[in-house]
Amino acid sequence: MAKEPQKRFLLRLDQHLFDRVAAAADADGRSINAYIAQVLARAAPAGNWEQRQLIGRAISKKELDVKSGLVLVAGIYYRYLLEAPAKPDATATYTVIESHGNILTLKKI
Repeated sequence: MAKEPQKRFLLRLDQHLFDRVAAAADADGRSINAYIAQVLARAAPAGNWEQRQLIGRAISKKELDVKSGLVLVAGIYYRYLLEAPAKPDATATYTVIESHGNILTLKKI
């Protein structure tokens, strides 16, 4: 697998912030550069809005419409698939485990 090209840029920090970042990087066993890259990667997660906002969300029985095959999540109706091949249980609680466009994959919890 080819390594992604890296981009360099100048980052200016006041001395107090630099000292805090350096101490945190040292405590984490990383270089300052690797530590800042890790912090930025966490702050700017990959994926689309649905993946960032919906994955892991609990779905109550009132949000799941078994008849229409739709689920209401964050004010938006999505089609859904179940992780396990079974009929939807209108009395169960589910969690969103995947999001692909307007289709959510749900897992019974």
